[in-house]
Amino acid sequence: MGFERLAEAFFAQKSDERQLVAASAAPESSCEVGSPKFYALCGFGGLLSCGLTHTMVVPLDLVKCRIQVNPEKFKSLGNGFKVSVAEGGMAALTLGWAPTLVGYSMQGVGKFGFYEAFKNLYSGMLGEEKTYLYRTYMYLAASASAEFFADILLCPMESVKVRIQTTPGWSTTLREGFPRILKEEGVNGFYKGLAPLWARQIPYTMMKFACFEKTVEILYKYVVPKPRSDCSKGEQLMVTFTAGYIAGVFCAIVSHPADCVVSKLNATQGGTVATVAKELGFAGMWKGLGPRIIMIGTLTALQWFIYDSVKVAFRLPRPPPPEMPESLKRKEAAQ
Repeated sequence: MGFERLAEAFFAQKSDERQLVAASAAPESSCEVGSPKFYALCGFGGLLSCGLTHTMVVPLDLVKCRIQVNPEKFKSLGNGFKVSVAEGGMAALTLGWAPTLVGYSMQGVGKFGFYEAFKNLYSGMLGEEKTYLYRTYMYLAASASAEFFADILLCPMESVKVRIQTTPGWSTTLREGFPRILKEEGVNGFYKGLAPLWARQIPYTMMKFACFEKTVEILYKYVVPKPRSDCSKGEQLMVTFTAGYIAGVFCAIVSHPADCVVSKLNATQGGTVATVAKELGFAGMWKGLGPRIIMIGTLTALQWFIYDSVKVAFRLPRPPPPEMPESLKRKEAAQ
């Protein structure tokens, strides 16, 4: 496929290429799916959903990271909060908020904005029938592609955040920590955790988007007593929140071992993925799973709720759950 066809599929210029996930904008929509404005506002929705939610749960994230890095000292969620407050006061629970806000806002732009773009691109490449038949694989491919780039944006801030939260006596602010890593370790200090970050975030995001999309389908098909078109905006957003929480629980489980490695690696100067994984052992890679399920479940539900609310507020197209194309129905009827 040449550049022109790729660009055409990406921006959905032709109406007959706006497939299942790239339906034409409804009359009341402010733009069309696949337009630059659509992608820009989706990126803005991702910025708000990821930046705000991750910053909101910084205290829980801090304790989770400390349990992963130093389980002898921080024995449980309750103990971790108690020890952290005893050593640094309530202010200690906010350590790392700035790199969290900046890093996850940038990641959110890539995660949600690029997901919509890759979903539209892959749908245009597959065609209407294959998009419907293989939609779960398309969700997985689009989310993995988006997260690959989103993590490159996140990684430097994640490195600073983990150092602030888990290394006693280290810098306590983004303003001090960022130049310190740059001076002591160079650019590599920001990206040494990129591979395990990919290992954590790509499976997490694949589960987050594919599980969410399928759960929404199931909820509207078997649980919600009326079609989506008859639901109010508030009812639709509650379905979004519920599907987001269910997806978040699975996300936390599949990505947790890699999350432990990322936390330990960023807190260990000169460490490698192999040495850190060996030091943690299999059991160590599951430390902190309980608080992370609580954190990620809530986080994912709120992210989808905020993201969908931004779409509603800016009157962005929100295609309904996928239905079998008429051409496939005719083929099935003819068999």
